[in-house]
Amino acid sequence: MLSGFKQFILRGNVIDMAVGVVIGAAFANVVTAFTRDLLTPLIAALVGKPDFSAIAFTVHGSVFALGDFLNALVAFLLVAMAVYFFVVTPINALIARSRKEPPADPTTKKCPECRMEIPIDARRCAHCTSQLTASPAA
Repeated sequence: MLSGFKQFILRGNVIDMAVGVVIGAAFANVVTAFTRDLLTPLIAALVGKPDFSAIAFTVHGSVFALGDFLNALVAFLLVAMAVYFFVVTPINALIARSRKEPPADPTTKKCPECRMEIPIDARRCAHCTSQLTASPAA
């Protein structure tokens, strides 16, 4: 029973996922700090509010914390942009480089008599006028 659990825990996918979650949580903290400590004051300097989290409005006694939502939205957009530009784009470029295009189907062949290039469907050579046998693909 414990050996099955050990195999499950040591399986590559579980370890990779655990590492991804830990790194994702640390990255989320970095992005949150960047948003709270650098980006929010920069935007606030342009707009005039010192902190987005202070933006709120009340309707019939219910408080809507619009600033907290804006902070979360900016953090989400930063994470999405970072993942796209630093993970997705490089991986796609790497995959595109490693993917080799299959060679195109030939459109010409060599004449068995004069060795000149002729269309693959030709029945007679345009250079030496020799009669050609049917191609094996036809």
